[in-house]
Amino acid sequence: MCAALFVWLLCQVGPRTIWAGLRQIGWGLLAVVALAGLRFCARAAAWTMCVEPPHRLRFTDAFGGVLAGDALGNITPLGPIVGEPAKAAFVRARVPLAPALTALAIENVLYTLSTAAMISAGMIALLFCAELPAQLRGVSEMALAAMLALFAVALWLLWRRPAVLSRPLAKLIPAALHGRIDGVRALEQEIYTFATRRRAAMVPLAALELAFHALGVAEVHVTLWMLLGSPPPLLVSFIVESVNRLITVLFKFVPMQVGVNEAGTAVVTQVLGLGATPGITLGVVRKVRMLFWTMIGTGLLVRRGLSPRRALGSGTAPDRLGP
Repeated sequence: MCAALFVWLLCQVGPRTIWAGLRQIGWGLLAVVALAGLRFCARAAAWTMCVEPPHRLRFTDAFGGVLAGDALGNITPLGPIVGEPAKAAFVRARVPLAPALTALAIENVLYTLSTAAMISAGMIALLFCAELPAQLRGVSEMALAAMLALFAVALWLLWRRPAVLSRPLAKLIPAALHGRIDGVRALEQEIYTFATRRRAAMVPLAALELAFHALGVAEVHVTLWMLLGSPPPLLVSFIVESVNRLITVLFKFVPMQVGVNEAGTAVVTQVLGLGATPGITLGVVRKVRMLFWTMIGTGLLVRRGLSPRRALGSGTAPDRLGP
């Protein structure tokens, strides 16, 4: 269905128009690909900082793991369910699985909160800076409310530190495996207390997550600049990228967000007065750079002999969760 939407959008705009846009970008596509690579660097560096002594994760290993996990998440409908375990499985020769998964969980919490902040700011800007159709305004308000609710839940979790994973698991798994629950509870506590234990790391980590989103805005800004022939307002690029983050969150189960990314971007660029064509072309450019990094990540997966089943099995093996 999403593939059909993608084809329909291309037919509506016209393949020649899309091709003309890609030709206009030309070698500038290398800059777009490089900016995407820097975004992977930011998250890889954040992951290394979340690995606690005595363990140490090298940046090069983390970067390869991030690429491999992202590739697996992009080409399968399981998204982060297989992508995140694949990252830990990728680096298991350097860092034991348990601390690698713990560090990943902590980094993902920080990434999720930064993404919620990005989407919230973008939705506020969209609501105040553009005349939105009633339906789109409703979607924007719902997205903003959901992000604010996420922040409220996060604050409550940090305050109360409930056993959100270990308690339900204790009720679901057989009594013979309840000894493994202690490992899950320990993981929860490590996540809750990370900021207290590693206060000096919080500012650099926040800067890296911020850099990830800033590079996304830069990628949109550069692409639209090349498509339009003149730089758009930076606020426009920020809003477009925040909408892209929202689409990624909502449709992560769609491989490479085919169709939905182009459709959503076209709607927001049209609302912002740029027309639908730049939005669809921007979505196609994203697919090209996504394919580039996905091919590299897939090559790394093949080289390590990882598959979705092996990655998921490695990341959830019961014996890895225990002390």
